[in-house]
Amino acid sequence: MTGATGFVGGAVCRAAVDAGWSVLALGRRPAMDSAHIGGAPYRRWDITAGPLPDPPAVDAVVHCAASATDTGVEREVWATNLTGTRHVLRSFGAARMVHVSTASVYDPYRPTIMAVESEAPVHRYLNAYGASKAAAERAVLAESDREAIVLRPHAVYGPGDTTLLPRLLENVRAGRLLAVGDGRVLLSVTSVGNLVSACLLAASGPAARGVFNIADDGVLTVDQGLRGLLASAGVQARPCYLPTRLAWPTATVLESAQRLVGRPARLRLNRYLISQFAMERTLDISAARRHLGYRPTGIDFTAISPVPAG
Repeated sequence: MTGATGFVGGAVCRAAVDAGWSVLALGRRPAMDSAHIGGAPYRRWDITAGPLPDPPAVDAVVHCAASATDTGVEREVWATNLTGTRHVLRSFGAARMVHVSTASVYDPYRPTIMAVESEAPVHRYLNAYGASKAAAERAVLAESDREAIVLRPHAVYGPGDTTLLPRLLENVRAGRLLAVGDGRVLLSVTSVGNLVSACLLAASGPAARGVFNIADDGVLTVDQGLRGLLASAGVQARPCYLPTRLAWPTATVLESAQRLVGRPARLRLNRYLISQFAMERTLDISAARRHLGYRPTGIDFTAISPVPAG
């Protein structure tokens, strides 16, 4: 299990241990809280540094390690998401590879309407995250002689989330959440529980190769999703929408200024965020149901812990 110290990787570790699997947790940190990885043995490994020395023989690798940022330093994002993936492939050449990718590999310039897996990767992206994850998918699937499964979740949420909800909360000011569009476009979202289930099915099921969208059963509007996440986290705020026709050129200017300065910083508004929340982003999950035996639960934000006051 790579990325075991993270939100998704830790959840997969705990579930695999609970299922009676023998698990080796791998992560960049020097040490890890045993509870986070379900008591699995832990080994430090920075996947950007090279292949794992003396890798154990394993049946499957669930590759969750990634740089999941929309504003990171490009060379660091590529080093983790593509070079790191190549190092994982080299380290465990005989094992089934379960690569946790992202729905951000679909075309960011147009709506994704019940997208099927063959619609991605594409050849244009708004940032290094989407481009590097698409390149990593290609690297995994290029090894035609090995068992390899790619999973594409979207907007992963749930207890312990370190990406989606914290990113939203950065844009809350005076009881308002800055958002783009009109809140009426549809989204597929993925609970961490459903993603964990898909990872275990991919690692142990009969399907040996393939690419699969992974999402909850059902869709919702952006406004429903934002209000649901905020309410479940105990945050008193409401979405306030900026028209896309104003937001896109503004974000373009901000990104250009950032490149000129040469110092990457997390922008409250960028074109990637606009593409994710102002256009429909829904996924067809019938392939995962059919080939993986995936049986997702519906959208449920209630398991998210409230954010402490102050």
